[in-house]
Amino acid sequence: MYLQSSLALALLRVAVVHGYANPGACSGACNIHDPALIQNDDGTYYRFSTGNNISFASASSIEGPWTALGSVLPGGSSIENSGRHLTCRSQESAIGLATSETMEEGTWTDQGSIGVTSTTGNQYNAIDANLLVDGSANYLTFGSFWQDIFQVTLNGDATSSTSTPVNVAFDPADTHPVEGAYLYKYGDYYYLFYSWGTCCGYDQTMPAAGQEYKIKVCRSNVWLMMQVDANGVACTDGGGTVVLESHDNVYGPGGQGVYTDPSLGPVLYYHYVDTTIGYGDSQKLFGWNAIDFSSGWPSV
Repeated sequence: MYLQSSLALALLRVAVVHGYANPGACSGACNIHDPALIQNDDGTYYRFSTGNNISFASASSIEGPWTALGSVLPGGSSIENSGRHLTCRSQESAIGLATSETMEEGTWTDQGSIGVTSTTGNQYNAIDANLLVDGSANYLTFGSFWQDIFQVTLNGDATSSTSTPVNVAFDPADTHPVEGAYLYKYGDYYYLFYSWGTCCGYDQTMPAAGQEYKIKVCRSNVWLMMQVDANGVACTDGGGTVVLESHDNVYGPGGQGVYTDPSLGPVLYYHYVDTTIGYGDSQKLFGWNAIDFSSGWPSV
């Protein structure tokens, strides 16, 4: 009896350690790919995504109901800086900038390239841009496959790069399936969240079990210093601690970002497949979970 009880307790602990909360509620326009999330001064949430020349939507709550607003310009990631809202976009492996005072449809201005470009044969692919404003410093993280994830500094207006790209994450195995990185500062650490694995086309070809999209993280207490995972393995040597992976009806979560919500605290947002609905790219949904940093490592 004691042995059985001990075994049951051990199994319960394993279930708790590896369990993930289901995505938070979403209503309205919830189909999305590679979301980016921000909240305006009036409390309105704006959500940007890949497709349709940067689709965007708004809602009064992170749960929705989300209302589709239209398109911005051709890319990816949104951030607020000195009253302006910036969308870093990518097209033909060049990262550009669009700005708006209000984020409403028709108010976006194309500011052109920020000078981060790539061609075949380069170490990095200049897509999947993410901007972290840390005090007076602007840090841009970008990259997809090739040699994976790189970072540069930008000038005060975030209109041009001011440093040489530095590699901060690399998986030496197979096709180097790392992309969509998001740098987030919490407490004394910079956390590098990124997507690992096969992102798309699940309705055409299912990847081997465990090779589908998942979200991993490394961290460092100094920007651009070596990022490591929870086991101390360098992110540039295949390191990465899993934050969220397939579970229950959730399949292939990724394309993530992190937002500090005034009510919920740090929130991980992403797209995912609901296996009860379908595996097509157009069927992917907006997901989000509050993040627990109490252990020093993010968990959902």
